[in-house]
Amino acid sequence: MNTLQKDIRSIRGIGEKRAQALGKLGVFSLFDLISYFPRRYEDRSRVKPIALVQDGESVCISAVCGDEPRLSRIRRGLEIVRFHAFDSSARVNISYFNQSYVRNQIHRGESYRFYGKMEVRGSLRSLTNPVFEPEDAPFSVTGAIVPVYRLCAGLTQRTLRQSIQAGLDQCLSEVPELLPESVLRDFGLVGAREAYRAIHFPEDFASLELARRRFVFEELFLLSCALGMRRHDAAAGIPLPLPDFEAFYSQLPFRPTSAQRHAISEAAADLASGRQMNRLLQGDVGSGKTLAAAALIWQCARAGHLSLLMAPTQILAQQHYQTLTAFLSPMGLRIGLLTGTVKAAERKSLQKKLDDGELDLVVGTHALLSEGLRFPRLALTVTDEQHRFGVEQRARLAKPEEGGRKELPPHLYVMSATPIPRTLALIIYGDLDVSLLDELPPGRRRVETFCVDSRYRPRLLAFIRKLCGEGRQVFVVCPKVEEEDAESAEAPSGQLLSAVEEAERLRKELPGLRISCVHGRMKASEKDTVMQAVLEGLVDVLVSTTVIEVGVDVPNAALMLIENAERFGLSQLHQLRGRVGRGVHQSYCVLVTDSETKEAKARMQVMCETADGFRIAEEDLRLRGPGDFFGSRQHGLPEMHVADLGTDTETLMRSKEAAGRLLRLDPGLLLPQHAALRERVEMMTEKMNGTLN
Repeated sequence: MNTLQKDIRSIRGIGEKRAQALGKLGVFSLFDLISYFPRRYEDRSRVKPIALVQDGESVCISAVCGDEPRLSRIRRGLEIVRFHAFDSSARVNISYFNQSYVRNQIHRGESYRFYGKMEVRGSLRSLTNPVFEPEDAPFSVTGAIVPVYRLCAGLTQRTLRQSIQAGLDQCLSEVPELLPESVLRDFGLVGAREAYRAIHFPEDFASLELARRRFVFEELFLLSCALGMRRHDAAAGIPLPLPDFEAFYSQLPFRPTSAQRHAISEAAADLASGRQMNRLLQGDVGSGKTLAAAALIWQCARAGHLSLLMAPTQILAQQHYQTLTAFLSPMGLRIGLLTGTVKAAERKSLQKKLDDGELDLVVGTHALLSEGLRFPRLALTVTDEQHRFGVEQRARLAKPEEGGRKELPPHLYVMSATPIPRTLALIIYGDLDVSLLDELPPGRRRVETFCVDSRYRPRLLAFIRKLCGEGRQVFVVCPKVEEEDAESAEAPSGQLLSAVEEAERLRKELPGLRISCVHGRMKASEKDTVMQAVLEGLVDVLVSTTVIEVGVDVPNAALMLIENAERFGLSQLHQLRGRVGRGVHQSYCVLVTDSETKEAKARMQVMCETADGFRIAEEDLRLRGPGDFFGSRQHGLPEMHVADLGTDTETLMRSKEAAGRLLRLDPGLLLPQHAALRERVEMMTEKMNGTLN
């Protein structure tokens, strides 16, 4: 049996109880144990004079015990041992709670090394429960850079460190080198065994940094190999002949941008290649993604095949239907619409048209995934705002079966107006090619953005009256639905404006204006009714939560007012701002916040300075980290144990290049020297359980 796969109970000192505790941390084998990396480190290697220690600083001092430790019993269950210690610079009071044994281990006049967090109040200094050892004893708990691990009940830092040390002694010699020699050399990386030892028990910070650098590279390299192998295994696809797109462009009421033309040519070549297209089209709000999709749908129809376009909401599906009908009907394409509200008779009629080949495109919502629907001749599926669909839903569109036999899978085109930093796009959409629309169509005006505090509220009310008096519409976004919501650990509930209460307040302060409210607790049909009224101009001011973040196209809306703006991520603020500025009128976004925190000010400044969604997304990733970037919506974000997707961008790029070079030489990692690497790549893929989407 491979030593690395041995049960952790093979280590002396790990019995059933400790093994169960380690199991809660996902540690079952020796390999799991040595791969359980510290979450931080304590520098106990440098001794500092007491007088130079700052308040709150965790530090190691060398001091003489100045008096005999005294044991006090404060009450039942609380004992304190107290004494003072000193060095040549100052003195410190030391206390131990419920550790009465310390009284017999520390003696007046003897020197000790103490490590703990210093509290400084004027000239008084104190340490509470510091670890210690005699000055003349071998280093045990001081004199080193000490790893600190995430724990659970039944484990202590000391027992976990001892277990990992024993695990390294038992199996380190069998740890395989996953990275090719050329990669180690080209990127100046230390070997695997040296890195495992140093990541747990570093001699100094230089060796720790070398170990971390190696593991960051290895983790991203493995991920890049996994994604690269998936891409190499891409299925055959339906070949759709490459048309002359000038015939398409000439029938449009405007000329496409160069970015649109480039994106269309990239995807059109994929469609003609004979391999299944898997491509992401990223474009900021208003960059013209729907036109790019229309061109590919036109290419598909010319070849006699059907396309589907799936949107996350009924309103957005209807808007796509109207836009694509305007583009494609004059070119002879036949278009159908399928949403959850379509009645059975209409659905039956739609299915008959599909079966008879009388439709070239069906636009719809999740209703397209309904059991029993058949899509003969399907060659292209387009999904809008893909991260709002689960992986299984996307797979169902991408791998249909017709009449009990597997057909060639349709091509997949994913559109997203959520700007994703290139770092995350490489991971989340690693098996997709990526096209960017980084150019706005001519005539689009920049949305003027301002940040103000609540003192400006009277002026904001006057501005709303002015815009509505000119016939414009206004969005007001609040961070919660009702007053009793408690969504903030930072601000008391009463300080967060809620959509329901804000709508009531505005009705009192803006009499004569038509004010409606929409939020996530409403039924889908209720939300659709309100949004339809907004689209028809029957609402002057719409107060909402972030349910309007994606997919609402109201060209007449000229103001986005966001309350408690500090409660939203930058990318979310940018998406909300994108709901205005979609027509011919100058539009505005006003961020209202009373937060004085440095982070909140930095985020608001970014919003006011730039309208570049990709720059905003990069900044959002840097400030909040990938875990918060998508929240629970994103199913495909892998868990990184060492790498930081917010800061290790350059390493990601370099590891991806290195993985690409290796896979060009050995696409399946089948060569004997790559056996260990292939095994780890397969372990990673299996562990993620198909969530790489």
